[in-house]
Amino acid sequence: MTTAEPSATPAASAEATVAPGSMRVFLTIWIGQLISMLGSGLTGFALGVWIFDQTGQATPFALTVLFGSLPRLLLLPLAGSLADRCNRRWIMLLSDSGNALVTLVVLLVLNVGDLQVWHIYLLAIFGSIFSAFQEPAYSASVVMLVSKKDLGRANGLLQMGQALESIITPLLAGALFVIIGLRGIILIDFVTYFAALFTLLIVRIPQPKVEAAAKESKNTLLSDFTFGWNYLYNRPGLFGLLWYYAMVNFFLNLSSVLSGPLVLSNHPASVLGIVQTAAGIGMLGGSILLSAWGGPKGRRIPVVIGFIALAMLGPIVTGSGAHPAFITVGYFLLLFFVPLASGTSQAIFQSKIAPEAQGRVFAVRSMISRSIMPIAFLSAGPLADHVFEPLMRQGGLLAESFIGSLLGVGSGRGIGLLFILCGLLGIFASLLAYLNPRIRLVEDELPDAI
Repeated sequence: MTTAEPSATPAASAEATVAPGSMRVFLTIWIGQLISMLGSGLTGFALGVWIFDQTGQATPFALTVLFGSLPRLLLLPLAGSLADRCNRRWIMLLSDSGNALVTLVVLLVLNVGDLQVWHIYLLAIFGSIFSAFQEPAYSASVVMLVSKKDLGRANGLLQMGQALESIITPLLAGALFVIIGLRGIILIDFVTYFAALFTLLIVRIPQPKVEAAAKESKNTLLSDFTFGWNYLYNRPGLFGLLWYYAMVNFFLNLSSVLSGPLVLSNHPASVLGIVQTAAGIGMLGGSILLSAWGGPKGRRIPVVIGFIALAMLGPIVTGSGAHPAFITVGYFLLLFFVPLASGTSQAIFQSKIAPEAQGRVFAVRSMISRSIMPIAFLSAGPLADHVFEPLMRQGGLLAESFIGSLLGVGSGRGIGLLFILCGLLGIFASLLAYLNPRIRLVEDELPDAI
């Protein structure tokens, strides 16, 4: 595969069209991003434990996730527009550089004074801003780097990267925290960004040809957002599938954002590391399976919905008991099926959406599928601290009920009940999605775009 990419200006490079072929360039970029992810994972784990030690509440956890998600959600239309019109490699380079700068600022704050919770909120906000621009550029580049038959394997590798982060970072972070402290961990995070930057500097990412109508228009942000929205809206199967994903994301994030408080309310940070490592092993297993398998060769929608329904068994098992075994097995199940569903779904969108439109359409896709996640982040902490936990404490309204006798009472049991409810509602949403003929038959109704 040729990787030539004109380097004069983003506008000029946008004219190049190169047929995807081998996965060599994709693998080079993937390795650099993986190393950077591992560094960020170390910092994320260490800061999560630090927040709970400082506050002892679930709400700061949820707020940190909210601040790390909302800016990205709001900026995705702009980021998607840029991904279709500008040099995607340079967008990724600038995004990684921005995240490295944010990490450096946190390191400087640690060196000159005491770290505070609101500093973590700022770190999450600025990190989210830069990630918003990287995400559509990275996602839209995959279809330009690998052939159609390898999309499933490439998406499996993307999921595998997240799995390796979940496995390696909890184990390393616990040990490194004792040896080099929080400053040392953040310094490692800063250094790992250079791996991502180096790999992006030595490769070329082919750019899709910009449509003539797009070049002649003024290309406003509103017009690009409208284009992406109408592209999906005029394909009811894809549009309905995204709102199903939005429902599932709401239930998953309403529970998963409380995983730290669920574990730390009864167990030390070392147990949280074990749980996250087990979850990473599950995700790695699912990612390896998808990468080796390549995804279903026939209709993929029933497979995606089935995998999501199986994944929702994870929160049910997680909330069923306070013993670490329940939480560990539950997260293993959840994260085993998530990459299988996510990678297979990604292959559907990559094959049904024209390459020159994927930046804008993928941005709107991400906005829709994540649109109600901020509500989950805002409500998770208060629901846990003021509703579910009081219900399941000694003397609470549900303490003497059948639910109390089944799940147990005390610290963390209210969060466990919330996990179970989210899992059951996610399975119900999957049933509704499968019964919708537009969603179920979308692959038959839409021709492939690549």
